[in-house]
Amino acid sequence: MSTMLEAELLAHLDTQIASAKRLLATILAQGAAIRARDVETVLGKLAEIQTEMGRRGRLEQDRTALLQRAGQALGVGPAAVTLERMCKLITPGAAHAAHERSAELRGLLAEIAREHGINRALMRQELTFLSHLTRLIGNEAEGGYRPPNASAAPSAPPIHRALDLQA
Repeated sequence: MSTMLEAELLAHLDTQIASAKRLLATILAQGAAIRARDVETVLGKLAEIQTEMGRRGRLEQDRTALLQRAGQALGVGPAAVTLERMCKLITPGAAHAAHERSAELRGLLAEIAREHGINRALMRQELTFLSHLTRLIGNEAEGGYRPPNASAAPSAPPIHRALDLQA
């Protein structure tokens, strides 16, 4: 079983890494689109992210099956299977390769999480600014926002003219 498990483990890690790289590239492109305020590209990248997350769901099912097979070989439940334990079932060279790939995957996943967090913050900032602008244009009450040096007493909303026809 060690050669079959070995091949399965390394192939699974390679597939996980390829998926993580695609996801990271898409998230980075989405971040660039957010900064450029390119709504169509932001939405397109969101669809790509959702597609890749669907693929990652299937990868998780494959991972679970791999853990079950390794658990049977080790005589433990799938939840108790670790990379260290799996490496006892494969050759030392494959174990070294598995550790390297696992470290690369962890690094990619950490970078994905960081970049996704940045994108979420950028989107929140853009939506807050857009909300502020729409309130200004609609002459609605600000609901808590006060420009610097504004008095606490409400004043008449400013008049915004799209066309100033007075000469």
